[in-house]
Amino acid sequence: MQAIILAAGMGKRLHEYTAHNTKCLVSVNGITLIERLLKILELKKLSKITIVTGYEGESLIAFIQSLAIQTPIHFIENPIYFKTNNIYSLSLAKKVLISEDTLLFESDLIFEESLVDLLLDDPRETLALVDKFESWMDGTCMTLNEDDSIKDFIPGKYLSFQDKEGYYKTVNIYKFSRQFSENVYIPFLEAYTKAMGVNEYYESVIKLISCLETKEIKAKRLTGQIWYEIDDIQDLDIARSLFANSAKEHYDLITSRYGGYWRYPKLLDFCYLVNPYYPPVKMMEEIKSNFEALVSQYPSGMQVISLLAAKNFNVKENHVVVGNGAAELIKELLNFFKGRVGLIRPTFEEYPNRYNKSEIIYYEPQNPDFRYDTKDLINFYKQNKNKVETIILINPDNPSGNYINQTELLQFIEWCKEQSIRLVVDESFC
Repeated sequence: MQAIILAAGMGKRLHEYTAHNTKCLVSVNGITLIERLLKILELKKLSKITIVTGYEGESLIAFIQSLAIQTPIHFIENPIYFKTNNIYSLSLAKKVLISEDTLLFESDLIFEESLVDLLLDDPRETLALVDKFESWMDGTCMTLNEDDSIKDFIPGKYLSFQDKEGYYKTVNIYKFSRQFSENVYIPFLEAYTKAMGVNEYYESVIKLISCLETKEIKAKRLTGQIWYEIDDIQDLDIARSLFANSAKEHYDLITSRYGGYWRYPKLLDFCYLVNPYYPPVKMMEEIKSNFEALVSQYPSGMQVISLLAAKNFNVKENHVVVGNGAAELIKELLNFFKGRVGLIRPTFEEYPNRYNKSEIIYYEPQNPDFRYDTKDLINFYKQNKNKVETIILINPDNPSGNYINQTELLQFIEWCKEQSIRLVVDESFC
């Protein structure tokens, strides 16, 4: 078994990271993509590794030679990388491809070693590694038959999100048998490039072959293994947390996103604003029926929104402040404060993250459920050493769910008034 790695691309979407480096020389937590890949392949005792280079090829070759990898490594240059796509890079390695069974990789991937083992341990000769489609995935998807044969390829622009449960994403890691490469893939590749040119993708050839009755390419489904494709700076940021060097670093990198989990794979955040009772069915139906207008028309200004809020909540219009989400209002509110602020912890971290840490006095309930009541707060904050100018009470609290009822809350408001303490009550999590 050998490996072929396609590494000729320019990686323009990574901007300054690839201004003077090819994409696979980008580092994730101190190790480049290509070094990580080669060290995984080194453990598999392959006969050789062939790398197709292009953009900044000399720098890439010099770096790889400095790694002291024991598996023989050969390089093939794509001199016209700037006007071709990966179908041309792979065609340059076709003689290598037909020489023996091959593992095929793209160089902008980061993944667990176990992904390679899945292919090597599977007795089927020709496999495409696939994963269940998630919203963070880009590019071509496929649908599969029960026997793991490929039913159809769906380009990204034709994805129907209503059907996403049946989609699988190609990981862009393949196992080709020598016979498959020689008798099927290379003849199709040559015919395809002759008809369509060299500015195409090798996956298009796989799509054609999957339409054959022989169904020689099977899908190998992942079962939770971690991988990520790095195309832009957001992908790089996510990859750094997915492949952190320790559990603590992993935790710190995820929590530092403060809810910015869009595209983050398979993350369930139990502290996030998820309300199982909202919106009600009737409201969802109304939103759906007006979806086009909601998307295409600019929203009302602050004056109109303040007026509507005042009407619905039975308050004065000039008592309503409209913000673009709670975080914006929290930032402005805390910019207004001076002196020490009392907070309960654990809490919604937007507050402590927006204030001077040395000016925060934390009350931390000393019980497994983080429960507290008005009496606990008064006993803690009435001590001179814990004197504060402001107390922020999140009620119900997040993430503990602690709740102070109306009677006790009024008692606490009265006490704060007597102590000349400013009290902020945040009821966002009702």
